[in-house]
Amino acid sequence: MIQVFIMNSFATTPEGGNPAGVVLRSDFSEKEMLKIASIAGFSETAFLNRVDGSHYEIRFFTPAAEVDLCGHATIAAFSLLKKQELLEDGNYFLSTKAGEIDINVENESVFMTQNLPEFYDEIPKEEILPCFGLKESDLIENLPVQIVSTGLRDILLPVRSLDVLFNLRPDFLKISSVSKKYDTVGVHVFTEQTKYGGTAHCRNFAPLYDIDEEAATGTSNGALACYLYRYNKITRAQANKLVFEQGYSMNRPSEIKVCLGFFDGKINRVCVGGTAFYAGDEKIRLAEHQAFS
Repeated sequence: MIQVFIMNSFATTPEGGNPAGVVLRSDFSEKEMLKIASIAGFSETAFLNRVDGSHYEIRFFTPAAEVDLCGHATIAAFSLLKKQELLEDGNYFLSTKAGEIDINVENESVFMTQNLPEFYDEIPKEEILPCFGLKESDLIENLPVQIVSTGLRDILLPVRSLDVLFNLRPDFLKISSVSKKYDTVGVHVFTEQTKYGGTAHCRNFAPLYDIDEEAATGTSNGALACYLYRYNKITRAQANKLVFEQGYSMNRPSEIKVCLGFFDGKINRVCVGGTAFYAGDEKIRLAEHQAFS
């Protein structure tokens, strides 16, 4: 029997956040990890292994494929270790397929470093608008639709208001097609209007990886923070304490915190963090492909 812990990451309430599965072992084949993730059914399941006292390694699987990095599942995994008193407050090192990242655990919060931002293609608006039933006037005029990565490539799509954001009409086949064409995980749609005074309000769609919509995405919001700084939507003073709202369209309110560091005027550190609530566990019998609560 394989125990899969359920953690709601970036949650503002126990019912909010983005649920992730966490397995505190990784001695499975890639095929077995994919099967476990598929049975568990979360957007991502993390398989965590302790290398030594302060060094861990992790792999992430959606129900359809392995991904190099997942912010909310990372927060989930280290929040679980803290809850089980398997680690203390402090700094840790985590090996992922996107590289080695630093983890800081302090009280109930977990922060992770991400890769420095990379800015890629700007996507023609006529390709992205049909994905969501949008008109060009629904977009923010002075911001590009662009691929940005701090570990995973996402298309960042700026819309002008909460009303536009909440009334998107996603066509998952078209989103998958655009995502595949540009080798991205999905589309991160955001507006500068917010409900509770955050930096931006967001929705995230990754149907190419069997995730129609996700309630909280750490890597996407890390990339978004860098994008907003690049295009002068936030100042350096603001960049050390950013908050992104997400999940409200799914009744899973989430808050993702991002902090940017600088050297010689350039971003030299991207940290993403938040809290996670324990929501139970499942026991999976892999051989029979059955799960028991």
